[in-house]
Parts: sequence; structure tokens; C-alpha cells
Amino acid sequence: MGTEGKAGRKLLFLFTSMILGSLVQGKGSVYTSQPDVQVAEDNSVKLSCTYSGFSSPRVEWKFVQGDTTTLVCYNSQITASYADRVTFSSNGITFSSVTRKDTGEYTCMVSEDGGQNYGEVSVRLTVLVPPSKPTVNIPSSLTIGNRAVLTCSEQDGSPPSEYSWFRDGIDMLTDAKKTRAFINSSYTVDPKTGDLVFDPVTAFDSGEYYCQAQNGFGTAMRSEAVHVDAVELNVGGIVAAVLVTLILLGVLIFGIWFAYSRGYFESKTAPGKKVIYSQPSARSEGEFKQTSSFLV
Repeated sequence: MGTEGKAGRKLLFLFTSMILGSLVQGKGSVYTSQPDVQVAEDNSVKLSCTYSGFSSPRVEWKFVQGDTTTLVCYNSQITASYADRVTFSSNGITFSSVTRKDTGEYTCMVSEDGGQNYGEVSVRLTVLVPPSKPTVNIPSSLTIGNRAVLTCSEQDGSPPSEYSWFRDGIDMLTDAKKTRAFINSSYTVDPKTGDLVFDPVTAFDSGEYYCQAQNGFGTAMRSEAVHVDAVELNVGGIVAAVLVTLILLGVLIFGIWFAYSRGYFESKTAPGKKVIYSQPSARSEGEFKQTSSFLV
């Protein structure tokens, strides 16, 4: 029972550490009072890291953003790339000013020589930036019966923006069947990517379209409005174009055949004079020596 009790207490301790967002090994403990921090761009912010149970602690901070890891603090000293705007203290690090590039996960790691006593805790920092005016890709016409995609995006918002679409000033929501004005349309809206997909386009999809980006910080931004016409596929025009092409091809083939039949493509060369060369028979030295003769 004693062994099982110790194992249970150890599991409970590890579980509690996970709830607090920290990892510990040995007798030390590391935790933060605010694991998720949000702050507007260009403002100051402190990331807290408190620890106990270390007789001679060595503190390090690392910053992870995507696949990139950067050391912010090493052996309780701020690294050169952060020295001009970050200060270290025994209970955290403080940014004098943050930019959108500082958004990411910061991990406070505390250890002692030998590695027998170690703990860490992570803090998620989100630098708030309002969205910029979104750009859209909207064709001026859509072909009825075909699939069509309208796109909307902006690059500045932090956290990333979510998108909504409007036709003639009415919010299209994410499901066409939820709004009476769009019940005859067939489309979907992806608020994460900003794509508006018609599958297929119907005669009811003509109108003025624009999108809106918002991320919960600052003012929602609206794109330029573009008028779109849903048009029928011009089958008659396509057939006429094919017939004209076939007629032109037939005329070209007939012209080539006619030229050949009239001999316009035969090569004509002017007759030249024929030159015959003959080798004369041998003569005595007293006679006139003619080495060759030419008959023209």
C-alpha cells in the first residue's frame, strides 16, 4: 500500500503540474500566474515565471514561433538580439515594446548544475493587431451551372482574421439555407480562409459583393464592392465559332489543293548549256599538242 500511495501521489503531482502548464523534474517547481497573455502592439508586457526549490537556479527563456526557436535569455542573462527591449528579473521577463513578430510561445526553463532539478512553464503571447483592408478576387461575371470561387484575405491581423461575405449589403453567413434572401443559391463560406464557393452558380447569384475581415481587436475592415453578373453559357456562340473555324479550315485545304493541281508549287529551272569533255589520243612531239577539246 505504501508503494502504491507514493505512486499515486506522484501521478497527482504530475497531473497538477500539467494543469498549471508546467513541467518539473526533482524537488523544484516552476509556474506562471498568466499562461496566456494578450497585449496591443507597441505596448510593454511582462511574462511571469516563478520558481521554488532551487538552491542555485539557472534561468533560460526560449521563444518558439512555427519551426523557429530563438533563445531570449541564457543563464539569467538576456541575449544580444533582445537586449535593447527586454529586461530579466527573478520572476519573469519584461518587454518595453512588442511587435506582431513577437507573437508565439515563450518557455521559462529553470535548472541547477547536474540537471537533477529542472522545471519549465510556457506562456503564450499574442500581440494584438487590427486587420487591414482585405483584398478580394471577384470576377465580373459567373457562368451559371459552373463552380466559382471568390477569395478574400488580409495579412496584418493578429490573431488571424475571420471573414464574412455580403451580397447587396446582406450578410451571407456560412450557410445559404439559413437566410431567406439566399435560399435559391448554393454556396458555402469558409470564415477561416475567406473563400466563398458557388457550386454551382445559379441565376440568383447576380449582385454586388464585398467581404469583411475582423479579429476581435480594432475595427472590422471591408473590401471594395464588385458587381457580379450570373450569365448563361453561350452555346450558340460556341457552335458558331466552331462552324466558322471549320469553314476557314476547309477553304485553306481547298486553296492548297487547287494550287497543287495547277502546278503552282512545281519548281521550274532554266535550261543550261551541256558541256562535253573528251580526252584526245596521244600524238607525236612534232605535231601541235592539244591536251583537250571542248564541244559546245
